[in-house]
Amino acid sequence: MNTTTADAGSVTVTGQPEARQLRRSGHDKMLAGVAGGIARYLNADVTLVRVIIAALALFTGAGVALYVAAWLLIPGDGEDQPVAGAWIAGRRDRIR
Repeated sequence: MNTTTADAGSVTVTGQPEARQLRRSGHDKMLAGVAGGIARYLNADVTLVRVIIAALALFTGAGVALYVAAWLLIPGDGEDQPVAGAWIAGRRDRIR
């Protein structure tokens, strides 16, 4: 197989880097894994992401709303759909 792995990420046979997926972390998790997933996606320190979210929450209130939105819209590791998608699918099945 002609796939190589480097520090920058995986490279496919065509030479294009593999697309990274934003997912909530199941490993770096304090509440819902949002900060851990964002840190992994951005290749940043999870503590820095948590401090930024906390600062947004304390100074503007936007951090809480953004965190809840991310929890609802970003799927977790090993999950097919986000929490909101699963809730909507469950409601749709109940109506039928």
